[in-house]
Amino acid sequence: MNYLLAILLPPLSIFLAGRVILGIIIAPIWILALIFSGGLTHPMFVLLAWFVIFERREKRG
Repeated sequence: MNYLLAILLPPLSIFLAGRVILGIIIAPIWILALIFSGGLTHPMFVLLAWFVIFERREKRG
């Protein structure tokens, strides 16, 4: 479920994965990147969210 959320709203997915400060920092950067690049940078944030989710799952065991 969190991987699907990472595709739609990467900062929220990072926030829900337990990295609260990173999610708060990424949110305004993501919004500005969407506005100025027209969505071209969105895949970069999706990959970041997937790495954060994967890292959390690995730590859990």
